[in-house]
Amino acid sequence: MAIKRIQAPLTESVARSLKSGDSVLLSGTVYTARDAAHKRIVEAMAAGQPLPFDPQDAVIYYVGPTPAKPGQAIGSAGPTTSYRMDAYSPALIARGQRGMIGKGKRGPAVVEAMQQYGAVYFGAIGGAGALLSKCVRSAEVIAYDDLGAEAVRKLTVEDLPLTVVIDCEGNNLYETGRQAYLAAHSK
Repeated sequence: MAIKRIQAPLTESVARSLKSGDSVLLSGTVYTARDAAHKRIVEAMAAGQPLPFDPQDAVIYYVGPTPAKPGQAIGSAGPTTSYRMDAYSPALIARGQRGMIGKGKRGPAVVEAMQQYGAVYFGAIGGAGALLSKCVRSAEVIAYDDLGAEAVRKLTVEDLPLTVVIDCEGNNLYETGRQAYLAAHSK
């Protein structure tokens, strides 16, 4: 299977072309946000207040990076557990968010929103934060600096290695991969 090179912001047509199990190298602009930042963003949306970034076609990486060492754009930047954002993700997806990067399962409401609006969930390898940080060319805190590592950052990434876990049709690699493994090893 060939690796697909894609750009962020992520258009709907590109998102819909991706299939569960695809390996991708993502370049472009990615925003970081974890649960505390997501809560503030969704509250701002509900109150009609300005958002730290435009969610249309945005990719959000669920990460709280460590401080950068001299000469680095960012410190270790491994994914956090995605279900922590499940209460907030459907609202952002409805506003146009196209991609999410994290690790672990997603709830049914998130998958339904992904199918309805055309969004994808990418998996990043947990435990490989130091390696993943080498793909970050620049990092700038753009909102909620009081959250420290969990502040919202605008990243420029180059060839960030990801796997499409859940595609726009709701196909889920965590389920199909398990089924394929069990089928291959049940004989």
